[in-house]
Amino acid sequence: MNKYLIFRTDRIGDFLVSAILIKCIKINDPSCEITVIASKNNYSYINSFPLVDNVIELKNNFFSKLKLILKIKDIEFKKIIVHDGKKRSLLISFFLKSNKIIKLKNPNKINHIDIIKNILSEMNFSFFDNALDFLNEKKFKSIDENDYIQFHFDEKWIHNDYINRYVNIEPTKDELISLIQNIKKKTRKKILITTGKIIPKILNELIPETGKLDIEIFKDINFIKLEEITSNASILIACHGAISHIAAANNIKQIDIIDKSYNYTRWTKHFRNYNYLYRDTFISLKNEITKLL
Repeated sequence: MNKYLIFRTDRIGDFLVSAILIKCIKINDPSCEITVIASKNNYSYINSFPLVDNVIELKNNFFSKLKLILKIKDIEFKKIIVHDGKKRSLLISFFLKSNKIIKLKNPNKINHIDIIKNILSEMNFSFFDNALDFLNEKKFKSIDENDYIQFHFDEKWIHNDYINRYVNIEPTKDELISLIQNIKKKTRKKILITTGKIIPKILNELIPETGKLDIEIFKDINFIKLEEITSNASILIACHGAISHIAAANNIKQIDIIDKSYNYTRWTKHFRNYNYLYRDTFISLKNEITKLL
């Protein structure tokens, strides 16, 4: 059995790109064993991923690195892939047994799907389009409201809670309610509102009005539950993040709010059923979102 080691010591969204690579490896070498070196941020989620055989958490300190090396130093890996591009991951890989260490080439100049294809080429493996459906092996519970719009309203909508140089898209309460009413009028579907770790104050102000607005708000949920909600949605409206990759993997229509100053195509070139809008005043966004529904 061939064994592969992949370093992905960053965030969930970054791992979701690696998931395409992992599925391609499994298609090319079905009996292989894949171990992922994870971070605290993505360890629990990667553990839920059926295509990964082993997950090891790496903390950013000397003792954790030493412990990792001692734990796997006697394993013969066919390939070690430093997919997080971190120097510490590359350094650790030099102390491990492998016939080849693959590191990223020009990661800031190439979109991530082409990086994956380059890695596969170095492994003499083929890329398969159905690897984009990397969540097919997961079994998601059906949500009671199985025909709904997911509106992910997290800190990225709040100017002072996100990147200040990005265009301010923060709404007033009345503007937010107006968008919700527009979505319901255009689609005739229920709206499930999800959020991130930082719950915007304006969202808390909407909770008393959920019955009148016919919406449901989910707070304090982990990413696995968030993934389940996204995977059952008919449309996702969100500022770009990890759930954007979940929607793309499920071929769910999404309206992605992005800023002009950042090259998102590095992450989204492979997305299906994808629509995007540049950050603008909330009133302008409200009108453009309504048109795309």
